Amino acid sequence: MPEHVLMSEIEIIADGGRRRRWTATEKLRIVEETLDDRSSISVVARRNGVAPNLLYRWRRLMLEGGSVAVAEDDDVTSNKIVRHLEDRIRELERQLGRKTLEAEILREGPGQVTVKKTDLARAVAAEGRFPVKVVAEILCVARSNLIVRLNGRTPPRRRYHKAQDARVVPLITALVSARPTYGYRRITAILNRQLRSEGLAPVNHKRVYRIMQTHNLLLAQKYSERPQHVHDGKVIVMRSNLRWCSDGFEFTCWNGDIVRGACLIDAHDREIIAWRAVVNAGISGSEIRDIMLEAVERRFGAYRAPSVIEMLSDNGSPYIAKDTQIFARQLGLKPCVTPVKSPQSNGISEAFVKTLKRDYVQVTPLPDAQTGLGLIGTWIEDYNENHPHSGLKMRSPREFIAAQTAIA
Repeated sequence: MPEHVLMSEIEIIADGGRRRRWTATEKLRIVEETLDDRSSISVVARRNGVAPNLLYRWRRLMLEGGSVAVAEDDDVTSNKIVRHLEDRIRELERQLGRKTLEAEILREGPGQVTVKKTDLARAVAAEGRFPVKVVAEILCVARSNLIVRLNGRTPPRRRYHKAQDARVVPLITALVSARPTYGYRRITAILNRQLRSEGLAPVNHKRVYRIMQTHNLLLAQKYSERPQHVHDGKVIVMRSNLRWCSDGFEFTCWNGDIVRGACLIDAHDREIIAWRAVVNAGISGSEIRDIMLEAVERRFGAYRAPSVIEMLSDNGSPYIAKDTQIFARQLGLKPCVTPVKSPQSNGISEAFVKTLKRDYVQVTPLPDAQTGLGLIGTWIEDYNENHPHSGLKMRSPREFIAAQTAIA
């Protein structure tokens, strides 16, 4: 290349190619440098690494904003805030128009308050002043239903039923007659148990409820205020033979005889392991000790439990007697008593006593004590074999034990 050819200076900027973000403080500092008469915009831009045209724009916006603020004697608002306010105004205008349309549609409806919403929507849409979609959205009704009503093709409403109901109705009626204190949940569990034994498909509990409601077989709903007792513990355990619960029960026969008894129930599988009953007398510590021994023999086939089992009971004298406490420890049981005035702490036993009276005692003729004593064993066996329990997924205690054994 000839020596007389001059080369211009070339500035190479290596900033990684990323766009730099300038803060408001930095912009203000750089613009203030351009206000000095001794420095030009290009020199200041080169010194701070800013494009001259960008710095010129910053300087113009700053000077124009200041002049506007001085002329109007007010603060200057940015274009971003102005655009946001304009969007907000448009949204409010849209909502105001919608509310105005809603008010106008509601004024078009009948003046009666008791008119159904679907009938009101049909009356307004039939006039043709408003679109069907708008009327359906404002009155919150289904557009498809509104169109059907406008076209006059509304199908007659009737109770839902299935063709297979005729086969299930006599089975449900027989179960309700045999167990009049059972609700639709327990009736469903027993019905499905019977259907599975015959190789048939089970029935949904909602279908059983509908059938029982149609034939007036549902139980009357009762509500009772429960006393508020503080109970923070947990009686239920995670496997069998960890905690047994015991409580007493009594009922009066028709001739005035009083039958009193006590039972022992597992806190996990809910099986009644052992029980004792007497007539016109109280349960003594001897009967409680016999219940303990029988329960250990039935569960383990020995005279002592292989591991310590908690035995939960109330503060009755047969349970807190010294002989009963010593005998329980000899069998490998750990006696535990509930707090005073806290029946919820022994809720499993309390629930069984309530079930015994409701599902068996109150629906069975009991002319004398001998009849009652002869039926207690049948009742407890039926409870263990057939009574569905909500805590066991509507299975009986024996079914639950069999399922746990199969899994293990």
